[in-house]
Amino acid sequence: MTQKSKISLWDTSAIENDLEGSDSVDVQVDVAVVGGGFTGLSTALHCAEKGLSVHVIEAEKIGYGGSGRNVGLVNASAWLPPHDIRNRLGDNYGPRFLAEFSEAPEYVFSLIEKHQIRCEVTKTGTIHAAHSPAGFRGLQERHAEWQRMGAPVDLLDRDEASKMIGSDIFFGGLVDHRAGTINPMGYCRGLARAAKAAGAQISTGTRATKLWKENGIWIVETTKGRVKANHVILGTNAYTDELWPDLNKVFTKIHYFQLATHSLGTEVDHILPGRQGLWDTGQIMFTIRRDAYNRIVMGGMGKVVGTTDKGLSRRWAKKQIKRLFPTVGDVEFEKAWHGQIAMTPDHLPRIYELADNLYTPIGYNGRGITTGTIFGRAMSNLLTGSARDSLPLPITTLKTVPTAPIYSRFYDTVFFVNQVLKSI
Repeated sequence: MTQKSKISLWDTSAIENDLEGSDSVDVQVDVAVVGGGFTGLSTALHCAEKGLSVHVIEAEKIGYGGSGRNVGLVNASAWLPPHDIRNRLGDNYGPRFLAEFSEAPEYVFSLIEKHQIRCEVTKTGTIHAAHSPAGFRGLQERHAEWQRMGAPVDLLDRDEASKMIGSDIFFGGLVDHRAGTINPMGYCRGLARAAKAAGAQISTGTRATKLWKENGIWIVETTKGRVKANHVILGTNAYTDELWPDLNKVFTKIHYFQLATHSLGTEVDHILPGRQGLWDTGQIMFTIRRDAYNRIVMGGMGKVVGTTDKGLSRRWAKKQIKRLFPTVGDVEFEKAWHGQIAMTPDHLPRIYELADNLYTPIGYNGRGITTGTIFGRAMSNLLTGSARDSLPLPITTLKTVPTAPIYSRFYDTVFFVNQVLKSI
């Protein structure tokens, strides 16, 4: 795949221009950032605004990894219910994480407004839909917790969910009014534009191949030269390679695929009329949304099998649309793609200190938009003197997950079988 290839629908439909990075790499800066996605670009933007010199190194093009392949749901908090987060992070970090990540969508929206990022933003919330009676009971428990915390989250009964979704197959839902949707590639490109305007340098088509320290300075060897830096932030998440030993072994890699129909016009106005994004409570998660051009975009765990014109994933998507929205006629698809998610054993992200002045936020568990943005801000705060214990998570040392490759292969098989079964 070349740098110019379109990796997703969002890559094609984003209004924000793709940024052509500089070929000038032989520089010395305060901060070298590896990865041109949400994390790397948020780090670059916030560091540059604080007066630090920054150089972003991206192996392909802006948003090439999970950022440009994202579903585009700007969700609050994490996959886990609030009490699990408090239990796992303790009395200090638990409440802080919940507070900061509850406000994360609003912070993303504030950056979009501040920098006039054109990314099809909606602020009408997202819907966590119950795929079963047991799923609805879980949502009732989450709702009670959020209510105690004063969060603007409403529980929907079956009829209310049907009206808000345009489908009667769900058993209810939880609508989070803090959340919304975006074109994730548009947002990523907008962050790049804003970072560059603030003074950050960005190199695309430039792969970091080696990383070491010499006389107190980090040296990032790339395919186009060397970047010397006082600090290095690795913002590669699920697309982490062999640049740092064992870093790609701290998470289980999960694939997530999506298919987008052609624009369906007014025929689909009844589907998610408020344009909320939806994901369900099933163990093998399903998502659906309607974009600004009236395409239906749906996805599930696994890889694309086949193409937009033929194959298993196309049959799966047709079956799901007919199941959810039986009044919609036969549809064809404009784009099919998949990306990678970094899943951690406890479903919480990490901030690792790999060596002195070398950090990586990683393991976003499918919450890349808000997590990457917030962690980019956190890294800039850390590098400009903020106390470590002011971060949303404790800084820890690298811990590998020996079973991760086995589980990745196992999940790929399970997700393939799921596509087969749901295509019959």
